Amino acid sequence: MKTTLISLIILAFTFTACSQDAVKQTQLVAKDVSVQEFAQLMKDNPGLILDVRTKGEVAKGSIDNHVHLDIFNDNFESEIDKLDKNKPVYVYCAVGGRSSEAMQMMNKKGFKEVYNLAGGYTAWKKEMVK
Repeated sequence: MKTTLISLIILAFTFTACSQDAVKQTQLVAKDVSVQEFAQLMKDNPGLILDVRTKGEVAKGSIDNHVHLDIFNDNFESEIDKLDKNKPVYVYCAVGGRSSEAMQMMNKKGFKEVYNLAGGYTAWKKEMVK
């Protein structure tokens, strides 16, 4: 009887620990961040820098080392599906609206970390481009 009770207690603790690990593993980050936070996150935890603006907008300036996927292209969602969901994604557009939409889409697709640049490239240019 004692052995059965001890075994049940051990089993309960094991199950609880495993469930908490499963919850931690499924927590996804989708967050709007300031220019300074965006820059610091990219520095501390390198990942994919995703520009979702049009080709014409990108031609006027962009963040170094970005990947360009125009959110208005018909193949945007299928191109997103090809990206690594385990790497942080730093997404931006002109002022933050389209990139917020892209961030939400990526979050639903299971990307672990997606950060949207609040204020977009317009805010980046004001603070970071001298």
